[in-house]
Amino acid sequence: MSILEFPPPASPSPASSTRSLASSSPASLSSSMRLWRPAAQRNLRNQWSKLSTCRQQWIAACSSGRSHATSVVNSYMPMMEFGVLSDMFDIKNKALKKLFKQQSSNRIKLLSSYKEMVAVVAEMVNASRSLRCYMKPSNGSLIQFSGSKEDANDAGDCGGVPVFNFLNVSAFEKMADEFVDMFKREVMLKRLLIMELVSLSSEVPQPVKLSWSVELYNGEFDDLTKCFLYSMEVSEPILPRVKEDNLGISSIPHTNQPTAEILQIYLTTWLAQVNIDIRRVDEILALVGEEIRVTL
Repeated sequence: MSILEFPPPASPSPASSTRSLASSSPASLSSSMRLWRPAAQRNLRNQWSKLSTCRQQWIAACSSGRSHATSVVNSYMPMMEFGVLSDMFDIKNKALKKLFKQQSSNRIKLLSSYKEMVAVVAEMVNASRSLRCYMKPSNGSLIQFSGSKEDANDAGDCGGVPVFNFLNVSAFEKMADEFVDMFKREVMLKRLLIMELVSLSSEVPQPVKLSWSVELYNGEFDDLTKCFLYSMEVSEPILPRVKEDNLGISSIPHTNQPTAEILQIYLTTWLAQVNIDIRRVDEILALVGEEIRVTL
């Protein structure tokens, strides 16, 4: 919340200043802009800086997850051939026991990376929905601004005027939604891959495959709800979709005993981040950074 010093007594009262956001009077609108614009500019800089920071956090979590996913795949014994060691007494059982411990550790680390990615997306969603700046009614001599709406007549955008040079709040929101939507789609695709990867085990018989409606970590569904990625209607996470042509799947099939080729495709898909257009992400950050005069 930002606080500006209230003008001399001749200026309008806080309540009338709030109503002036929707006023058609040029003089009233000019007064409202003078009070609102500095606070709105600070808020936009803060929220877009958060989005830029979240992107860096995503990159780190995604890279870490790729490393753990690779370790899970590399320790998956059923896909391995023992070659000349096949005739050595009990070597397979001893190797399985050792790799099983490694698998358990790598699965925990992989889920931890996924949890970090969900947390990053939740922070992105929160920042993208906090771009508006509302005037807060006050009985004192100060005008206060807030990210929450307290007056039904205050749209938080000062009537759609540009905040800096050219773009109004709605334009910033549109770009933020496009930016965040890429990561929302990608985190659900990551969830699909993780379901398959954490189900890999050298145990015999193989453990039961995870269901899409099962939490991958405690509190996951609460986190996904914050990202608008959990459907209350069907009581399960939103199914993965790909950005191009809005392609998606209607159910989650499982691959029994995946081959080395299939597992390599999983790792390649993880690395490719098919839902995130890096060029467009950079373009959005560059455009916004130039407008708000901050390097993102």
